[in-house]
Amino acid sequence: MTMPKLDNDLLRDFIKRGLDEDVKDGDHTSLACIPKKQKSKAKLLVKDQGVISGISIAKRIFRHLDPKAKIEVKIKDGEDVKYGDVAFYLECNSQALLKGERLALNTMQRLSGITTLSKQFQKEVEGYNVQILDTRKTTPLLRFLEKWAVAIGGCTNYRDGLYDWIMIKDNHIDAAGSITKAIKKTNKYLKINKLDLGITVEVRNIKELKEVMDVGKVTRIMLDNFKIGDIKKALNIINGRFESEVSGGVRLNVVKSLAKTGVNFISVGALTHSAHSLDLSLKIIK
Repeated sequence: MTMPKLDNDLLRDFIKRGLDEDVKDGDHTSLACIPKKQKSKAKLLVKDQGVISGISIAKRIFRHLDPKAKIEVKIKDGEDVKYGDVAFYLECNSQALLKGERLALNTMQRLSGITTLSKQFQKEVEGYNVQILDTRKTTPLLRFLEKWAVAIGGCTNYRDGLYDWIMIKDNHIDAAGSITKAIKKTNKYLKINKLDLGITVEVRNIKELKEVMDVGKVTRIMLDNFKIGDIKKALNIINGRFESEVSGGVRLNVVKSLAKTGVNFISVGALTHSAHSLDLSLKIIK
């Protein structure tokens, strides 16, 4: 698997802000009872079953605090883990270790949960010509990390934000007056501003779908909360003229049945908003 890239500037800022939130003017517990130059060894212990993610971020955290930190990785990002596994060994300044412990653990636990769930979704649709997409339903300011974790799990990052893809949803349609008006105004806006962006339009029923088909000028049609029978009917109407996407409360137990319809994309907000953190622990080795 090709490892997705992280924005170095965003990651650097995240580490600085994360440490500032937790440490402020100092880790007074460690400062009080641990010698300044002492070094310690520790292991990242897995206390759960799933897919690990965020090891590369933990390395950056500890090396930010102690440039001489040594990290021996035993399990790479994206690999399966079980209870009792050791993901990595760490040797660094003791105060630095304890200062970065919580930021590293919280980040890894959250991202590992997302990667685990993403891999489960991807496994469900193996063999089908469909892509599982993430959404903007992410933790504010942590989107770049959570989408990275989705990609580690084998699913596909959709738009990064409101700026890189047009998505005309129900509220846009209602505010614009109709699907036809929303699509025409969007195309005019893109032309005036010389923007080359894909256009997805959400439809809530077959009537709205037919209106989109009449207007055209979109990239993808998103079938929102359609039942299986209606998805099949809609795909027959679309007939390959536009990309097709299914969305709306998609869960693991139904994603395969959606994939079987032949839809091109399935967007799943649950990848990020419903993932359960993996239980991890950093233990000093005596």
